[in-house]
Parts: sequence; C-alpha cells; structure tokens
Amino acid sequence: MGAATFRTAVVRVPGGPDSIEFIELPVREPGPGEVRVAVAAAPVNPVDLGMAGGVFHEAGIITQTERTGLGWDFAGTVAAVGEGANLTVGTRVAGLIGGLDRDFGTYAEQLVVLAANVAEVPEGLEPAEAATLPLNGLTAAQIVDLVGGAPEEGDRLLVTGAAGSVGGYVLTLARERGWRVTGLARAGDEGFVRGLGADFTDRAAGVWDAVADTAALREDALGLVRDGGVFVGVQPGFPVASERGIDVRTVGVVPDGVRLAGLLARAAAGELAPRVHAVVPLAEAAEAHRAFAKGGVRGRYVLQP
Repeated sequence: MGAATFRTAVVRVPGGPDSIEFIELPVREPGPGEVRVAVAAAPVNPVDLGMAGGVFHEAGIITQTERTGLGWDFAGTVAAVGEGANLTVGTRVAGLIGGLDRDFGTYAEQLVVLAANVAEVPEGLEPAEAATLPLNGLTAAQIVDLVGGAPEEGDRLLVTGAAGSVGGYVLTLARERGWRVTGLARAGDEGFVRGLGADFTDRAAGVWDAVADTAALREDALGLVRDGGVFVGVQPGFPVASERGIDVRTVGVVPDGVRLAGLLARAAAGELAPRVHAVVPLAEAAEAHRAFAKGGVRGRYVLQP
C-alpha cells in the first residue's frame, strides 16, 4: 500500500475560479503542539476570491512559486494529536490559519494546525455554523480592539458593510464597548441592522468620531471621520494614508484559540448568529466562488469535504 494522501484545493497560476484545482498531498502527522484535523466544513470568504483572482499576487504579497492554498477557517474533528497538544482525538474543533503567503489552506480534507489556534465547538453548533465564526468573528473582535472603548465624548461609530459577516459582529461587539453604533448598508438590510441594536443609514454621509470600514470603502470611508478621529480598515496589504490627524489603523487578523472559544460559546448561546448561506461539496469550490462573487447573500457558502 502507498502512503495515505488527502485532497486540497490550490491555485498555481491565479485567474479566478477556473484556476482552482485539487491536488493530493501526503498525510502529515502532527508535531509538538499540533493537531491533525479531519475537516468537516470550510467557508468561502471574500479574501479567498482575491487569492484565487491574483489580487495579492499582483501586489507582491503572495510569492509562493509552486502553489497557493485556499481557505482560512474551518471546523472538524481532531484525528491525531502531537506531543504536548492539550486536545484529544475525536474532539470537535474550529479554527483559523492566518497569513496570505502560504501553500496550504482549509479547503482540504485534512489540516495540521497548532492546537493553540483552535477551540472546542460547543454542543448545539453544527460544523458549518462553527466554521463561519473564526475568520469573521475574530476579525470583528480585533477591529473593535483597534477602535477601542468609546470615550465619554465623541462616541459615534459608523460601521460600513454592516450587514456583512464581519460588520454584523462589529455592530454587536462595539455596542458592548460603549459606542453609539450606526450601520451603513443597503436599504433592504435596515431590518437586519436595527435588529442587532444599531442605528441604520444607507448613505455614506455625515461626520463620525470613528469608522470601522468592513466594506473596504477605504478613502471614501476615511472622509467620513472627523478630524482627529479613528479609522480602522481591513486590508493590511493596502494601507490607507492618514490625514487631518486621524488615527488610521488596520486589522491583520491572527488566530486566537482562547478568544475563539468565547465567540463559539456566544454563538451556541444565541448571542452571535452563525452566517451560513449554503453548504456545498468541496469539489464545487469553483462554483461556490462564482456564486459568491455575484453578491446578494449575507451568509457564507461552506465547503464540505
């Protein structure tokens, strides 16, 4: 018998969904502090479309010469445990792998990750639901960290892309930090935004103490911040230049198993809503990319090996 292998989706020469291909790689045993996870669900996120489309290659951020792995977050079951990893085989987990310039991703049947970067999935959450929390939830939490707590004066925060998977979580988490939050979204999303306890606008107008730009409007969103205010962007490879004394910050999401555990617990308790649009087979990754690129959905397409 030959060595055991698993399927994973990669891009060799980026060119959109048609450039996604599946390759077989040898199964790797986890090293110290690592676990091997049998992947059950992996969401399609906007950053994946950019990776497959060559956006980050053209910018010089991705320099892999052989292949680029697709996928950031996942849910699955621990299949093997390395020395010192504080998890047991059979545990349901979810997690995030960070960085853009890598030759592996979560669009795969198996994945080896640091145990510290995953969290146990509570009862009541299905794999597809849990898989949508790591990237979007951690990005939102880390955006709110950068925005900081609301000052006694100047506590008006605008969240662009408020009906999106990241923006919706920012609405909830920022309100808990004392901000008077307004969500910028399409008119048809007013009920959703207000349902999260935020005010609503469908016009990119006004002057705000802080803007969390989850829609990546960039300079257009920066122009809405008052002099000396705070702007938090979501594209670390494409920084926005500061002006008028505005404190410009950019989230670069990093794995955080402890914090993820808290987000998953809140989702299981109904305090944060998982955002699943549809579950599709892993083999249909290209089709999922095409469908997602058309827009018009709030949740994620989730790939299932």
